[in-house]
Amino acid sequence: MLTKSPLSESNQVDGNWRSGLKVPAKDGRVQTEDVTATKGLEFEDFYLKRELLMGIFESGFEKPSPIQEEAIPVALTGRDVLARAKNGTGKTAAFIIPTLERVNPKNSKIQALILVPTRELALQTSQVCKTLGKHLGVNVMVTTGGTGLKDDIIRLNEAVHVLIGTPGRILDLASRGVADLSTAQTFVMDEADKLLSPEFTSTIDQLLSFHPPDRQVMLFSATFPVIVKEFKDKHMKDPHEINLMDELTLRGITQYYAFVEEKQKVHCLNTLFSRLQINQSIIFCNSTTRVELLAKKVTELGYSCFYSHARMLQQNRNRVFHDFRAGHCRNLVCSDLLTRGIDIQAVNVVINFDFPKNAETYLHRIGRSGRFGHLGLAINLINWEDRFNLYRIEQELGTEIKPIPQHIDKGLYVYDTPENIPRPITSAPQLQQQPQERRQHHQQGYRGGRGGNYQGQQGQRRGPPRNQYPSQGGQGGGFQQQQAQYNQQAFPTQQAPQQAPSYPQGGFSQPSAFPTPQSFPQPQGQQPSR
Repeated sequence: MLTKSPLSESNQVDGNWRSGLKVPAKDGRVQTEDVTATKGLEFEDFYLKRELLMGIFESGFEKPSPIQEEAIPVALTGRDVLARAKNGTGKTAAFIIPTLERVNPKNSKIQALILVPTRELALQTSQVCKTLGKHLGVNVMVTTGGTGLKDDIIRLNEAVHVLIGTPGRILDLASRGVADLSTAQTFVMDEADKLLSPEFTSTIDQLLSFHPPDRQVMLFSATFPVIVKEFKDKHMKDPHEINLMDELTLRGITQYYAFVEEKQKVHCLNTLFSRLQINQSIIFCNSTTRVELLAKKVTELGYSCFYSHARMLQQNRNRVFHDFRAGHCRNLVCSDLLTRGIDIQAVNVVINFDFPKNAETYLHRIGRSGRFGHLGLAINLINWEDRFNLYRIEQELGTEIKPIPQHIDKGLYVYDTPENIPRPITSAPQLQQQPQERRQHHQQGYRGGRGGNYQGQQGQRRGPPRNQYPSQGGQGGGFQQQQAQYNQQAFPTQQAPQQAPSYPQGGFSQPSAFPTPQSFPQPQGQQPSR
């Protein structure tokens, strides 16, 4: 049962306190029912502290989304929460707002732990937490692997109220006695399905042992595998379950596929760049090697491009992530490192240069566009070997991926006022809104790990040398030879053409290049249902 606090009552008495807030420009883009189908509640209806409400409104929030309406009131009572909602519908704020409300700034101990699976998501979540709680006097600390322990130890000697990080680093700090979690009453797992995968399960169990027995546990994700039930039965007490997944894919994302041979993919990508009105795009590849090769090709074609993958130095990954979010670059080529929770409002196009192998990865990839109920475009480059995966993913997600048409309606993904798209607080200049603008400095090399030119990064790069594959013998040699052949087909050594290929007017390719799904051979005993 929620009770009114003195601060909440003063909020109603003094109705002019919002007039002095520095509210960002209103985002006038069209939103879908994924975030507009609410009960009509306001943030004031949750009886939050005025300082927290100030941070909420100054961050650009206007009204709570459906997941926030369902989760925040329950979380404020201290009850365990098991919440499932679509990508990009406001899950982060749904657990950060009640977490900040329950933190006592006068207590210098760690009072809340928020776990995320990737370092980039940890940085993003900490920034959201700091922005929402900037008037509360709450100290938020983020810690991830890939950085030295010394700085973390020094920071933990001071007051830290909310600790955000990846499981391995948090466990390391807790095991050393540096991070005291004995008074951390709130335990949150974002992207819980990933955190409960076999690689993290034992770490999560150990971390929970450092928390008090009466802690509050909250799990948020878009997909919940069977292992979540095992965790719920073991570690949660009568959790309140929320499921807003009436359908899996976001309603604002239009999905297309283009059937092309491997050696035509770069050509097709070049054509998409020249025909689409891209604000920002994320291009996914299935391996770190192909990420680097494609990033180099994109830069050779004359387009601004960063790349990011797990084998890069952490400082370079951080800089790429920060600069891309700030709008310094139009295109980002990456591996599945950035499929989880990354929220960049300006991204309106996602391209699967390599089609994913499973439905879960596909769902998270295309969810990088169309954030918070807005419109987005997902284009998949499909080769002959991907045809069965395409059919299977459609069936598992209950969605339809249509053949790419000759004309793509700009109303499906183009923003009328891109200058009003919310961005992180930064003093950096924004991109000029010219979709086909060629960068004059591309001859200096593409940005690897964002920092520096291609040649200047080789001394800092981890992992085997680029394009080095054993020709015979050794473990995995046959697989690597096959991958080398695919890479040679997709990224031939000769320089790619600087101009888009001449296709028939109004189309991306000849109609025969994009056959209908019925022309794909189907698995035996199965027929496509449309």
